[in-house]
Amino acid sequence: MPITEFLERNAREWPDETALVEINPEHENSEAKTSWKEYALVEMNYQENTYRRELSWQDFDRRANRFAHLLLANGVQKGDKVGILLMNCLEWLPIYFGVLKSGALAVPLNYRYTADEIKYCVDLADCSLLVFGHEFIDRVNEVKDQLPKVKKLYYVGSDCPDWADSYYKFMYYCSSRNPRISLTDDDYAAIYFSSGTTGFPKAILHKHRALMHSAVAEKKHHGQQRGDCFLCMPPLYHTGAKMHWFGSLISGSKSVLLRGISPRTILRTASEEHATNVWLLVPWAQDILDALDRGDVKLEDYDLSAWRLMHIGAQPVPPSLIERWRRYFPNHQYDTNYGLSESIGPGCVHLGVENIHKVGAIGVPGYGWETKVVDSDRREVPQGEVGELAVRGPGVMVCYYKNPEATKESLSEDGWLWTGDMARVDADGFIWLVDRKKDVIVMGGENLYPVQIEDFLRKNDMIKDVAVIGRPNERLGEIPCAIIELKPDVTATEAEINAFCEALPRYKRPREIIFDKVPRNPTGKIEKPALRKKYGSLDIVSIQTGTGK
Repeated sequence: MPITEFLERNAREWPDETALVEINPEHENSEAKTSWKEYALVEMNYQENTYRRELSWQDFDRRANRFAHLLLANGVQKGDKVGILLMNCLEWLPIYFGVLKSGALAVPLNYRYTADEIKYCVDLADCSLLVFGHEFIDRVNEVKDQLPKVKKLYYVGSDCPDWADSYYKFMYYCSSRNPRISLTDDDYAAIYFSSGTTGFPKAILHKHRALMHSAVAEKKHHGQQRGDCFLCMPPLYHTGAKMHWFGSLISGSKSVLLRGISPRTILRTASEEHATNVWLLVPWAQDILDALDRGDVKLEDYDLSAWRLMHIGAQPVPPSLIERWRRYFPNHQYDTNYGLSESIGPGCVHLGVENIHKVGAIGVPGYGWETKVVDSDRREVPQGEVGELAVRGPGVMVCYYKNPEATKESLSEDGWLWTGDMARVDADGFIWLVDRKKDVIVMGGENLYPVQIEDFLRKNDMIKDVAVIGRPNERLGEIPCAIIELKPDVTATEAEINAFCEALPRYKRPREIIFDKVPRNPTGKIEKPALRKKYGSLDIVSIQTGTGK
């Protein structure tokens, strides 16, 4: 069944219970705390100076219905596409569900997109309407006259620009009743975008069936119950955050959207909202541990007794990080999740809370999923050998929208999705991610997997983050180059890093060291294309000394 039916069930059975909370640490000294029902009666004004806003299941469903009716009143029909360009906020999910309830396809957009990227993605997805927030006024204004398919712009925020319409003003006049648009699992539901690591992103088309399966798989993996509280920080435009949140939807439990990420705000919010389930990215977990090590935050200042599960996704997780985490939080369950937007986000592979002895592996096939590891001819390789990971299940995309060539390259006729990730399977059936296929370094005919070198370097107490890329070399073809971000107020030399690397086999040791910041995208993945662009053509890049300032 379509996932919208869970929202309608929650509104019927638990109408006044809290569904969503938004915490904005920028206004932590403000006494303003409000529910959506309260501020909806104040001319629908956006409470930009509010520290905490909340929304009940009934009002969540009503707002989704109102937005669905607003879309229908604007001529949006079943199968049309609606772009969503918002930072995480209380409005995000009701707008998303309003799009689904109208029969249209939701098209979430990355909040880091430039004006040109916004134009490209809106055009590619054939969006006929765009909803955007105040952070994007300048970017949307720059391209609004270059979007011939977009018939209407709706603005979420105060001080609506004169070239857009106010979301709040027009929502006020729309019915809060279910629009009763017929939906099935085989109807198209959403278009998501790839990370765009090889140029402009590709549009990924999913059916309602995929959204529904992601919700079921998430609950199977993490066991959300009515009394749980999910603390969500990654961006909702990405499949990862939203599909983890679907576990809260299907269980009818509360979720908290935290804007503004720091060790203090994470721990404070987890304490105040009694979070039970917290999804972190590697850099955030690292920051919390470093802050605890330095004494910048102290666990005794917070009530974290409700917190039962910490899980991480979006990238390989260094085992050393989890070892450190469990020293501070010995009672936490831990899980890691692997997925792609093409496989509706997390869940096609997951470790499982019962398998903490396998930390470092990405896990086993998720609920309802199949996996295999194949060679360049897409024949399954023997256990233990490295090959490309392939996945198959109900969450695999329909296609790359309007890109049959890319679809054919990534999707087999019998439903296998070629992930582009290199992996191996151990004797116990656990999958270990080795690296991205395109990130493998070939040095003198030898394959080097940067993730393995990165995991080793992260064991060094001076290092906050690290990325290893291949650099051109006349003799060897490529050599491994380590870009190292040091912890705050730490100074290190190339000689010290090289001495630490003597524990690695000689062929795996970085041949060059650069001290610099390691860039990551909003989902926590290292932006290696940016590093290759920055350093890939320099003759000499080795830097003798770095400082973590």
